[in-house]
Amino acid sequence: MEDIENTILEYVIDEYLEDEDDEIGPNSPLISSGIVDSFSMVSLKTFLERKYNISIPDDKATPEAFDTVNRIADVVRSFIS
Repeated sequence: MEDIENTILEYVIDEYLEDEDDEIGPNSPLISSGIVDSFSMVSLKTFLERKYNISIPDDKATPEAFDTVNRIADVVRSFIS
């Protein structure tokens, strides 16, 4: 896994997993499984925008695009110059 994926995975684990025994990976469903809800998705988007000094348009931050760590990383990469 690359740095962006690791950063996202660590953030999701620290912020949204309540049970320390829960394990998620880069392809684990986040939104469709209920780990990340719409409010959490906004927080995650804001975190990524600040971390990588980018702006992710709302139409690119869809539940489908933010459903796995790998998909989120792809979105982030598309805005890094």
